[in-house]
Amino acid sequence: MEKRVGVLLSGCGVFDGTEIHEAVITLLTLDRAGAKSVCMAPDMDQFHVVNHLNREEEKERRNVLVESARIARGDIRNIKDVRASDLDALIIPGGYGAAKNLSNFAIKGPDAKVHPEVKRLLTEMAKAKKPIGAICISPATVTKALAERRPEVTIGDDPGTAAAIETMGGVHRACRVDQIHIDKANRLVSTPAYMLGPGIKEVAEGIEKLVNQVVAMIL
Repeated sequence: MEKRVGVLLSGCGVFDGTEIHEAVITLLTLDRAGAKSVCMAPDMDQFHVVNHLNREEEKERRNVLVESARIARGDIRNIKDVRASDLDALIIPGGYGAAKNLSNFAIKGPDAKVHPEVKRLLTEMAKAKKPIGAICISPATVTKALAERRPEVTIGDDPGTAAAIETMGGVHRACRVDQIHIDKANRLVSTPAYMLGPGIKEVAEGIEKLVNQVVAMIL
């Protein structure tokens, strides 16, 4: 039976949505592994819109689901319509959208709140013991959502973010960009990606390992 892996997107573009390189590497690696990607995103306004040329905030509104559909080539679902029973695993690429739209960690730090549908799906996946992959900054959102489970994650070696993860109830493990950390108890895999960089080939090493590990963990 074909394995169905959810890919939770948060917009389109590193500064206000999903990091596109991380998302594409995830989707490509899933396809090569023979898994079916199920793209999804919340139907909501982005926290803000950033001009990716000059990195300045724009005075306009964009919808996270609509923007995420650019990456998914239109084949995407509203997260509110997705249940853990629809999936065998879930992977969340990074980009600031993972910490601005899926949660507000980028603004509130350890006091962040997770989007209710994101928290619901992560909680359902954890209860069902289905594997979760978290890339780049998204482990911070996962940690906040699953804090009572004391998740072990990596975002690389940034001391401030690592300290915030610990404050939220998680356990941070330092990793290189080409490494993954596996929390066996929570069936959670994470990798630093562009939290460390420096480029797409280095980032791809860790993401490919994460995706293949998540697929291998599917029961």
